[in-house]
Amino acid sequence: MALAAASAALFLGSWTLLHQLWYRSAGEIVDTPGYETYGDAIAAGQVPYRDFTVEYPPGALLPMLAPELTASRGNFGEYGHSFEKWMAGAGVLMTLLAALALAALRPPPLRAVVAMLLVGASPLLLGNLMLSRFDLWVAALTVGALAALLWERDTTSAIVLGAAIATKLFPAVLVPIGLAWVWRRRGRRAALVWTAVVAAVCAVVFLPFAVLSPGGVGHSFGVQLGRPLQLESLGGAILIALHNDAGTTLHVFTTVSQNLSGPGAHAAAVLSTVAQVAALLAVWLLYARGPATRERLVAYAAAAVVAFVAFGKVLSPQYLVWLIPLVALVRSRLPQVLLVAALVLTQIEFPARYWQLANDLKPSIAAVVLARDLVLVALAVLLVVEPGRERVEEPALFVGGQSP
Repeated sequence: MALAAASAALFLGSWTLLHQLWYRSAGEIVDTPGYETYGDAIAAGQVPYRDFTVEYPPGALLPMLAPELTASRGNFGEYGHSFEKWMAGAGVLMTLLAALALAALRPPPLRAVVAMLLVGASPLLLGNLMLSRFDLWVAALTVGALAALLWERDTTSAIVLGAAIATKLFPAVLVPIGLAWVWRRRGRRAALVWTAVVAAVCAVVFLPFAVLSPGGVGHSFGVQLGRPLQLESLGGAILIALHNDAGTTLHVFTTVSQNLSGPGAHAAAVLSTVAQVAALLAVWLLYARGPATRERLVAYAAAAVVAFVAFGKVLSPQYLVWLIPLVALVRSRLPQVLLVAALVLTQIEFPARYWQLANDLKPSIAAVVLARDLVLVALAVLLVVEPGRERVEEPALFVGGQSP
């Protein structure tokens, strides 16, 4: 309890420094104007997807609408400050839920301190992009679902994971792992019930909007799934390196992000998707074939999310937020070192030098991005290798009078 409180305090202290030190001169690239547009429209009585276009799942509207409770409508300055306060709260929640998950692993003191130090100091490592994205909220939901699985609270985990998926889709990569975990621990029927609850929560969130505007909801999926090759992705970073070294033709164009076009860009996008799917299938199958221990659960949950991020055709800097509470839980120190490296490399590039990459494809900044992407690939591989070295036995947790 004391460690969790100390880590939460460290998170808040780190958060306050994001407007100070070198962050002050780094500048900001913010997403909050778009969030405020959605929040103002909802507060004015408009229906999302039907009355205005939304690119996010319905669950994402909650953190966008929350600042409307503490800010004047149409006042961007107030909205931005209010949003930061709500996200600081989400970060504290993420920290406390990571501590709850860690407690289920019964780690030695040094491991526990290192893990919670990583989570608490994460704003300083990643930088001020945290201030204006809602990813801390979905990261909190994701690690909360994992914590519930570790503590044998199946229904709770399914509800929270369903809410996370309805907020930003990517936590769906944990469904096969959760299904295998519950199946191995409590049998097929329990696993099917768990999956049904996840699906039911998603349906409760999505269906009302789908009924009101099936085209609007379909468009939001189309925007996300149909995005072209983003320049910070692994495929994009490789193409930029080839362009800078060999003079290949490459162009940057803007949709919801900055993307690449030119010879090889479409092929790189396709190959990225294939690699992402293959990596996820490998993680799921390897997990299902091994023992259902808590250490393997946290390692493979982290591996699934890292693989999704590392091999996708889109790799926005805020995706690194998703990894923080998951990788912090793993037993081995090397994955945590690699995560720190990935966070710091991301901060070096974004936001201070991002436009040097997007406008000029500057070689030095492109090299930083490529290095970060390769670190994430190494992290994904390491997370599925390390659990193979652990003991199969583990102490039982007693929850509700029953051992798992």
